[in-house]
Amino acid sequence: MARKFFVGGNWKCNGTLEEVKKLVSTLNAAEVPSEDVVEVVVSPPFVFLALVKSLLRSDFAVSAQNCWVRKGGAFTGEISAEMLVNLNIPWVILGHSERRLILKEVNEFVADKVTYALGQGLKVIACVGETLEQREAGDTMNVVSEQTKAIAEKVKDWSNIVVAYEPVWAIGTGRVATPAQAQEVHSELRNWLKVNVSPEVAESTRIIYGGSVNAGNCVELAQQPDVDGFLVGGASLKAEFVDIIKSATTKQG
Repeated sequence: MARKFFVGGNWKCNGTLEEVKKLVSTLNAAEVPSEDVVEVVVSPPFVFLALVKSLLRSDFAVSAQNCWVRKGGAFTGEISAEMLVNLNIPWVILGHSERRLILKEVNEFVADKVTYALGQGLKVIACVGETLEQREAGDTMNVVSEQTKAIAEKVKDWSNIVVAYEPVWAIGTGRVATPAQAQEVHSELRNWLKVNVSPEVAESTRIIYGGSVNAGNCVELAQQPDVDGFLVGGASLKAEFVDIIKSATTKQG
């Protein structure tokens, strides 16, 4: 069975009330492929989650950008998985490179977050990826496999996980992995899952690409056999996000 194309929009720490309403209106008016062809998920900042959930078209889902590693309590500034479930937010992004690098979230901590979120009924976009220094040192697959291994050691059911490969050196820099570079890592990552988890998980798990995806490069990237969609940053705040969603039709036929 073919893997359904997945397009996530990570709005990061951006937007005012007016800008968010305008962006949602643009998405609501967009003509995009059906839910049978593409799954679309947008991830606004926490303060706008309920608003976006209430206004956004029903065929698009909403995701949080992060959540706490265990049940809520005396953890100032954190948001629990249980709160997201209570708001009927189905998805959460975990392990994004900005949290790994800036907030020093290590592999095991990310894996604990993934495990806890799944246990509360959330679906997870789990991010992995290497820095420029790691790529230039030839350590890309060592880094990505270690990040994935930490999750695999704690997770048994992969049916609610989407893996996002995001080369850190290509996020917000304008530099993009070539389609061949993206395909190479996605293919090796899928093979890692085949060998270390199971062939079934490797075949069914969607591996999406994140790293300066835009309307100009999405079609060629989408044509790669192991690229199952995108996690889009800056372009998800613009009208071109609709064009990126439409690149899902590349997988048909």
